[in-house]
Amino acid sequence: MGRFPGPRTEPVAWRVISERQAEGYRQQEISYHSDDGPAVPAFLLIPDGAETVPAPAVLSLHGTDLVNGHRTTVGLGGLPGREYGQRLAGRGFVVLAPAYPTMGGHDPDFLGLGYRSGTMKAVRDNVCGIDLLLSLPQVAGPDVAAVGHSLGGHNALFTACFDPRLTALAVSCSFDSFVDYNGGDITAWHQDRYMPHLTDGGAPPFDFDDVLELLADRALFVNAPIGDTNFQWWSVDRLVEGVRPRRTAALELVHPDCGHDFPYEIQDQAFAFLTDHLGR
Repeated sequence: MGRFPGPRTEPVAWRVISERQAEGYRQQEISYHSDDGPAVPAFLLIPDGAETVPAPAVLSLHGTDLVNGHRTTVGLGGLPGREYGQRLAGRGFVVLAPAYPTMGGHDPDFLGLGYRSGTMKAVRDNVCGIDLLLSLPQVAGPDVAAVGHSLGGHNALFTACFDPRLTALAVSCSFDSFVDYNGGDITAWHQDRYMPHLTDGGAPPFDFDDVLELLADRALFVNAPIGDTNFQWWSVDRLVEGVRPRRTAALELVHPDCGHDFPYEIQDQAFAFLTDHLGR
């Protein structure tokens, strides 16, 4: 991934572009700065009542959608079932939904900015997004959750490895072992927007059981559908069960009978899990 640039030492600069009142929450289209490149496009959803009683905060990280990007998780495009940010706001969470680099109109020259991969640029954007969330009077900190499907799921896991403030995670269709991914062909991971140097030394220097091990003290909900053709459920099962004895925080693993999807009933389980375990 390359070197993590470290936390910012100054407050995150951000601005509101537009605003509307939705049922149960206020939605702001915003942008914020994480480095010297262009601002990160995002949506900030603030539930009604959070002005007087601060609410828990969550990063809503989107799956692969080059055109819609972060808009998918707030119900402004993309496939059905991807609007989990919108649904979380309706359940009383303050939600930040940032765009992933190269998607949704977020096109920084991350290599020119000194990042070795789009993955690390996304991590830095997300960490600064957490800074932004925790600066808001409507947010009850100091712990933050993250939810993500597919790309958004491993984006959440990678971000948590660099930021201990993410204490509860819900990920869907987001990983398996590199040796099991696409029959062992991990070429797709080599794109600049992901990890172009993943196999520079031959085999990948880590696998997702190492990620899970590093996050042993974070509450984790994993959705691994039986019919997911991107990430194999049995590979997820092996990785999760292999690290379970060494975990110190809650872990819930589900295998719904569907494809590469995040069904609403599974989302509801994930949201309940986050509510129960955030900050514990």
